[in-house]
Amino acid sequence: MALTDLAIRKATSREKLYKLTDFEGLQLHVSPQGGKMWRYAYRYLGKQKLLSLGTYPTVTLSEAREKRNCAKKQLVEGIDPCEKKRLDKLTKMASADNSFKKVGLQWYKNWKATKAERHAGYVLRRLELDVFPVIGHRPIDAITPIEMVAMVKKIEERGTLEIAKRNYNTCGQIFRYAIAHGQANRNPVAEVNCSDFMKPRKVENFARLDYKELPDFLTQVEAYKGANLTRLAIKLMACTFLRTSEFIGGRWEEIDFDNARWVVPKSRMKIETNGEHVVPLSRQTLENLKVLKILTGHSDLMFPGERDHEKPMSNNTILAAIKRMGYQGRMTGHGFRGLASTVLNEAGFNFFHIEAQLAHVSKNQVASAYNHAKYLERRAQMMQWWSDYLDLARDGLTYPYPKLPECYTGV
Repeated sequence: MALTDLAIRKATSREKLYKLTDFEGLQLHVSPQGGKMWRYAYRYLGKQKLLSLGTYPTVTLSEAREKRNCAKKQLVEGIDPCEKKRLDKLTKMASADNSFKKVGLQWYKNWKATKAERHAGYVLRRLELDVFPVIGHRPIDAITPIEMVAMVKKIEERGTLEIAKRNYNTCGQIFRYAIAHGQANRNPVAEVNCSDFMKPRKVENFARLDYKELPDFLTQVEAYKGANLTRLAIKLMACTFLRTSEFIGGRWEEIDFDNARWVVPKSRMKIETNGEHVVPLSRQTLENLKVLKILTGHSDLMFPGERDHEKPMSNNTILAAIKRMGYQGRMTGHGFRGLASTVLNEAGFNFFHIEAQLAHVSKNQVASAYNHAKYLERRAQMMQWWSDYLDLARDGLTYPYPKLPECYTGV
């Protein structure tokens, strides 16, 4: 006989558990404590089984019948309802343990090992502010491209286009990490490019001169009537082609005059591959550093600020000097990096020597470590050639390119 709501409500506890049957295997078990639990009795591969469907009255009679019918359909399809319920529970637990935030933090711990502390901190803060609050709770293997697009467009709406793009790229790295570790099967970021949905913007590269313009520019530097510290900074930046922030933040403790090296610590590098970054110093660079030492040797900073000697010189100081020389919008301090890369590559220097000196990240971390160790002598030869080249450029004698050093083998 089919059960009714009235019969269920009137069912009272007994000394032992007993059951009331509905039809097609649906049962209501009444415990000695008065609890009423829905069960579905079925056979699978010759074995009798019971599937829990919830408790009454949380699950009503009609809802219990509906759940029973779903279980019956699974049996028809050859699926064991109890086993499916167990696997669904495990999947749900795995999804909670496989959230985007949890995997993202695992990626971050692995990724930050070769990054400067300040740079790594920026990346984590961007994730915590804009990404984790939106998709951090989601199972990483369930996130779709449309979710990623919606999240990034929300960041873009604040007017922070660059942060939106960086967050999107970082998420792509997290998805790749998840795929490599068996935590996801797809990378939704790889399926949609930023250009497919973000507003286009004009890309502006760091301004730099053509090598043909170097003679006039270097002559202007020598004749610069502003502060000697600024003039020396421009000359040294040209010889070392460090990133601007790494250069102006230089400290005298980093200069090894005896071994002709500037050793920039890992903590000050924007991007680095193997800890500290070594800059071999040419004869001209050492001479200029000795003059600079007379000017600022009283300070820990090589380039102390004009107003606040406890802080390094501002990048605007260098840009203002370049403007006064008539090169506004045509050259920046950072421009020496691109100019040096172009000239050194065209002159025939080894690509890996140049990349190592620019402190560009190598995709092959083993090769990156090799670059720093094995290439140091070759880079020293290259940096001396570059300083000699700048001297020749000042006199208009730079083309064709000077011959490479006889001792330079390119390997």
